[in-house]
Amino acid sequence: MTLSAIAFPAASGSHPQYLLVALHGWGANAQDLAGLAPYLELDNCQMLFPDAPFHHPQVPGGRMWYGFPQNYDFRSPPDFERQSDLNQSRQCLTQWLISLKASTGVPLNQTVLAGFSQGGAMTLDVGTQLPLAGLMVLSGYLHAPVRPQHPNLPILIIHGRQDLVVPLALAQQARAELLTHNLAVEYYERNMGHEIQPEMLTQMKHFCEILWTK
Repeated sequence: MTLSAIAFPAASGSHPQYLLVALHGWGANAQDLAGLAPYLELDNCQMLFPDAPFHHPQVPGGRMWYGFPQNYDFRSPPDFERQSDLNQSRQCLTQWLISLKASTGVPLNQTVLAGFSQGGAMTLDVGTQLPLAGLMVLSGYLHAPVRPQHPNLPILIIHGRQDLVVPLALAQQARAELLTHNLAVEYYERNMGHEIQPEMLTQMKHFCEILWTK
């Protein structure tokens, strides 16, 4: 199992110094977040938007990192850890991220991993295991306890106060758990639903630029 991705080369046309990888949510696909690329305006940065490995059972063209139980509403989370599809996605995404240096020339410590909704959960799961530059979690949640391997990993979390898909309480719980592991969490609540507002792109761009100019 491997991942296919939509790639945007560095705007300068030169060899990229940095890499941004963004993971879509449940039922979407790589196209969903790829539309953000022109608006992020990240210099010397290649952007990759992978498709999740599994076809969505109800959405034509949709993909998923793992399945949800029928009528799942996040109020009583099942034991995702036991799901074979999550474990397959976890292994596949980890191996793919590690392999990117060979194709892009960009090491993990110059790579930012981002994710929306279920993609945000995958970002927190896999991203805390790798020596990445940082993580961005948009309307995300924790689907399993974190076991971070790299203390002080910078993490940007943005969540909507009116999110009717992933309740705000799950973002607050994620922040609390991440802070117990001494991770550097930058947390924001916005007056929005389950979405990415245009103003968030400025926050994301700034977060990446700060990491890459340290």
